[in-house]
Amino acid sequence: MSKIILTGDRPTGRLHLGHYVGSLKRRVELQNSGEFDKIFIMIADAQALTDNADNPEKVRQNIIEVALDYLSVGIDPAKTNIFIQSQISQLTELTFYYMNLVTVSRLQRNPTVKSEIQMRNFEASIPVGFFTYPISQAADITAFKATTVPVGEDQEPMLEQAREIVRKFNAVYGETLIEPQILLPDNKACFRLPGTDGKAKMSKSLGNCIYLSDTPEDVKKKVMSMYTDPDHIRVEDPGKIEGNCVFTYLDAFSTEEDFKEFLPDYKNLDELKEHYRRGGLGDVKVKKFLNNVLQKQLEPIRQRRHEYEKDIPEVYHILQEGTKVAFAEAQQTLNEVKAAMKINYFDDAELIKSSPKSTAVQTKSADKRLQRCKILNE
Repeated sequence: MSKIILTGDRPTGRLHLGHYVGSLKRRVELQNSGEFDKIFIMIADAQALTDNADNPEKVRQNIIEVALDYLSVGIDPAKTNIFIQSQISQLTELTFYYMNLVTVSRLQRNPTVKSEIQMRNFEASIPVGFFTYPISQAADITAFKATTVPVGEDQEPMLEQAREIVRKFNAVYGETLIEPQILLPDNKACFRLPGTDGKAKMSKSLGNCIYLSDTPEDVKKKVMSMYTDPDHIRVEDPGKIEGNCVFTYLDAFSTEEDFKEFLPDYKNLDELKEHYRRGGLGDVKVKKFLNNVLQKQLEPIRQRRHEYEKDIPEVYHILQEGTKVAFAEAQQTLNEVKAAMKINYFDDAELIKSSPKSTAVQTKSADKRLQRCKILNE
């Protein structure tokens, strides 16, 4: 069986460090590992419209922003197909069929859906499209026969729901769909990077992000205003590491090489943490170190983005070519799904031939009609 990756992001804004450590960095590593036969990365504009239906221009404008972020972090269109979700019409049809396999109560129990509803204050006014997102995500994954889905831990309930749909479909209609497996970040600090304000999630809607495309000045400003230990008022005061997002970011990004380059007084992060805990280490010094670490990571990303920004038509061409490949793959899966469900009427030669017939004339007529069906279907 082929090893295939499917992952993606909603084009509701530029991508940020949470996306980078949670998935993007890993995607590049997997892309360059040579272990996978096919890789598909989806710009999920259709899903973004589920809670932005009244502002399609926001989604439209951010298609190119997300594409630039992909290319700038090292996604290679020669190895990876980048495509736009709304241009793959087969996904909508698959979603429709899968809806018959999922109950409303099961969707209501999905932890990710519940938290997103709460964060957006939807309550009873939740759009149906947003509510059924786990089903459409299952369509996205299965359409490309994805075996591996590299995402952050917040998407784990979504993947479990996709697996449930696959099992139910295969149990009802026969073995057709591939059951996907989640691939979480190696570094536990990368599972879910907190916002710069200390909130549990870095989110574009909450305005607590450091974007991959931020200028050096913006990054420094955001780092220096980051949430730390509110009780660590004086330098000599003992400080808390737990809940201190500056140290969470250092867990995710810093290396021993960074200490040699930017903070040689300490061998590693453990030594820095110990000093902070016992007191005598100020927040400003730690933040300056974090700023240097992040600037080192982000500078080559910014440079690649600037190069791609010089030729936007070429970026759209990359998206178009990736979408063509994705369309063909999804069509193949849809054909297999409809065959399993026995709703491929015009492709089913046995069904057409099994119509009542009593004379050779009727048989000949049926053969002619079958030939016409084949021509129309080509």
